[in-house]
Amino acid sequence: METSPIIPPLGKYFGEARVVTGWLRGRRLENEIAAHYPGDGRPIMVLPGLFTTDNRTKMLRRVLGKAGYHAVGWGLGRNMPIRADIIERLGVQIEAVQARTGAAVTLIGWSLGGLIARAYAQHAPAQVAGVITLGSPFSGDPRSNRAWRAYEMFADHKVDSPPIDFDRSAKPQVPTVAIWSANDGIIAAQAARGLPHERDHEVEIGCGHLAMGCAPEALKAILKLLGEGLPSAR
Repeated sequence: METSPIIPPLGKYFGEARVVTGWLRGRRLENEIAAHYPGDGRPIMVLPGLFTTDNRTKMLRRVLGKAGYHAVGWGLGRNMPIRADIIERLGVQIEAVQARTGAAVTLIGWSLGGLIARAYAQHAPAQVAGVITLGSPFSGDPRSNRAWRAYEMFADHKVDSPPIDFDRSAKPQVPTVAIWSANDGIIAAQAARGLPHERDHEVEIGCGHLAMGCAPEALKAILKLLGEGLPSAR
């Protein structure tokens, strides 16, 4: 059953301006962070948020690469509201990474990118090693965020009726971790944290929504998860 929408307060929304500080801190510390959490070379695809491109996830992918992972962007341009062919298009990109590396791909999705990552993992779990969502509103009412009106302005569907076969809250049959923040000014914390049966694990960080791909606390949380191994799917 869907819960009523919970919208982050305006104070937290305006606090998203601190993304610049988060980026500067992340840029200064990225070499240190990468060296502290060495990786194992596994392939990782990072999916951007609503209205953004691979350029927005460049720092995260760079840090992952410095840590020793095979990190790539999704290669599908600007992430606009979900289209009916998104699973097929993303599948082509994931299969290309698998062909190069010979391994299932770990998906890291920021915001809308995390919803798409969960949708793909539901569709093709054998191709996905795990999913990490960054502030993705997969739980409760799909309007528990400050982005749904903008989404619908550019979509041919309502936010709760995407043109793909996808249950937002259903946990994919792969290890699934939700990274969320009580300081998120875009997505309600409850929506991004999820309920226990909707993900395998959750991790709280302190930065805002827009800094989840660049702030040191986000980078450390992601690399720590990958280094320790994602929890087994229930």
